[in-house]
Amino acid sequence: MKCTFVDVAPESDFSIQNLPFGIFSANALPPQVGVAIGDHVLCMSALAKRGLFSSIPGLDGQRVFGQPQLNEYMSLGRPVWRAVRQALQEFLSESSHPIRQQPCSDVLVPLGQVQMHLPAKIGDYTDFYASREHATNVGIMFRGKENALMPNWTHLPVGYHGRASSVVVSGTDLRRPNGQRRPDANSPPVFGQSARLDYELEMGFFFGGPANDLGVPLTVDQAEERIFGVVLMNDWSARDIQAWEYVPLGPFLGKSFGTSISPWVVSMDALEPFRVMQPLQDPEPLAYLREKSADSRANYDINLNVHIRPHESGELFVLSKSNLKYMYWSLRQQLAHHTINGCNMRAGDLCGTGTIS
Repeated sequence: MKCTFVDVAPESDFSIQNLPFGIFSANALPPQVGVAIGDHVLCMSALAKRGLFSSIPGLDGQRVFGQPQLNEYMSLGRPVWRAVRQALQEFLSESSHPIRQQPCSDVLVPLGQVQMHLPAKIGDYTDFYASREHATNVGIMFRGKENALMPNWTHLPVGYHGRASSVVVSGTDLRRPNGQRRPDANSPPVFGQSARLDYELEMGFFFGGPANDLGVPLTVDQAEERIFGVVLMNDWSARDIQAWEYVPLGPFLGKSFGTSISPWVVSMDALEPFRVMQPLQDPEPLAYLREKSADSRANYDINLNVHIRPHESGELFVLSKSNLKYMYWSLRQQLAHHTINGCNMRAGDLCGTGTIS
C-alpha cells in the first residue's frame, strides 16, 4: 500500500503502515488529535468534518478528534480503532477516494509548524520491571551478585505505582533532583543534587477500551484487546537517591521527578507485522499468566537505540542498543497481572515496561 495523498520519503518513520496518533497544536489550531504521515500531520477533526468516519458506529469524529487528549478515542475500543485506521489508509492511498475530490488543503499541517503535547490525560502510571537482564543488573548494583534476582521475579511481572503528574512529553526540560543519598556506607546520609542521574530506555503502553469494573480482572487474551498503543519512554532515575531510599517499599524520589514519553502513540495494529515469540519462561507461569491466545507471538521485534550528544557537541554517541523482543514478560502479561487483584484500569492509564536491557 502506498500513500498517494502526500509524498512520504522511503526512510520516513511515519509511513502509511504506521499512522501514529498524537495531540498537536499549530497557529490558530488549538490542541487536538492528529495522525503523522510523512512530514505532515493529518488534522483528524477536519477529516471527520468531511465525513471520512461517518460510517463507523459509535464514533462522533468531530467531537472526539477535536479534544485535547486521546482518552475518549482510546476508550472506544479496538473495532473503532481498526475502522479508523482502515478509513485513513483508504483515504491516503486511493486517488479516486470521494473525499479527495473536495478541497483538502486544511487537513494537512507541516510537522515543522506544530507543537506536540502529551497524548493523553494520564490518570495512573505503573512501571514494570519486565526485562530479566535489567533486573539482574540492578540487583547486582544494589544487592550484589549472589542476590541479584529476587525469588519472585520469574513468577510474576514486578511493578510499582509511579507518579502520573510528572510524566512529560519528550523535549520537556527536567531539573536534576535533590534528595538524600549515602555515598559512604560508613557515614550518615547527605542531602543534595543527585550525582548519579541515569536514563532508562523503556516502552510505554496505554490502556484503551472500556474500563474493567473494580474487582473484575482481565485475562491475558482480554488484555491483548485493551492495549491502545505504545510510546518510547525514558524513565529518568537518580540511582544514588534510589539506592538509599528503596528499602522496604521501592522507588520514590529517585524516580518520581520525571518520566519522558514520545508524543506519538503507535497502534498495536501497526506493530502486527513485527510480532515474535517471547523468551522461554522457566518456571512456567501460573495459569492466569499463561499465553492462551491463538497467536502465541506475544513480543514485538522493535529495535531500540540510545544516543547522547555531549554539551556543545554536534556528534551523537551510541550508549546502548536493544530490542523489545527480549522482554521476559509480555505487554499483555503485564496488564493481566496488573488487574488480577481486581484493579480497575481506565483509558489513558500508562504502563512502562521497565528498562529494556
